[in-house]
Amino acid sequence: MTSPSPRRPRRGSLQSTVVRWVLKPALWIGCLAPAAWLARGVATLDLGADPVKTLTHTTGLTALILLLLTLTVTPARRLSGVDALIALRRPLGLFAFFYATVHLLIYAVFDHRFDPAEIAADIVEHPWVLVGFAAFLILLTLALTSPPPVVRRLGGRTWNRLHRLIYPAAGLAVLHFFWLVKKDTREPVLYGAILLLILASRFFIRPTRRPRTAAPD
Repeated sequence: MTSPSPRRPRRGSLQSTVVRWVLKPALWIGCLAPAAWLARGVATLDLGADPVKTLTHTTGLTALILLLLTLTVTPARRLSGVDALIALRRPLGLFAFFYATVHLLIYAVFDHRFDPAEIAADIVEHPWVLVGFAAFLILLTLALTSPPPVVRRLGGRTWNRLHRLIYPAAGLAVLHFFWLVKKDTREPVLYGAILLLILASRFFIRPTRRPRTAAPD
């Protein structure tokens, strides 16, 4: 009498397992690495000749990179057919918001000593500050509406439309970087090209089936 063959795991469940137990831990480690590096530098007084500049640049650049990575989740899901990848988008977006918040706090504390009037004047006077602050306000809105209870309260369609604001937020972040650099603009131009490529992918990479979640495409 032969023993029954073991049941093979379904492809979808295997993909979800890989995303949950491999990709998500790797995402957390990668996203926390810049913060850990900065914390070590602050503790050991090893952030170069201008520590505030290092803190500002690193947190801002990390926020931009994570924002672009958040936008790549949908094209990656469409290309691979792995719907479970959608679970990576929310933590990536929240980490982008975390670094953007730290970036703003460093600017407010060290550049303006948390003086609201001085900060408001700087926002009005300098366009790169204005667009950066606008990008932060969008990310704040998206972060506040990201918890599942809020998603259910808003409804999938409304939440979908609201969270497409991540695209103008990314555009404003790139523009903020471009205006801030002033001279050598190669790096912000590179990130701008990446953003344009991601936007173009929405037209050339079509979904093969409707997503199961209420998350925006």
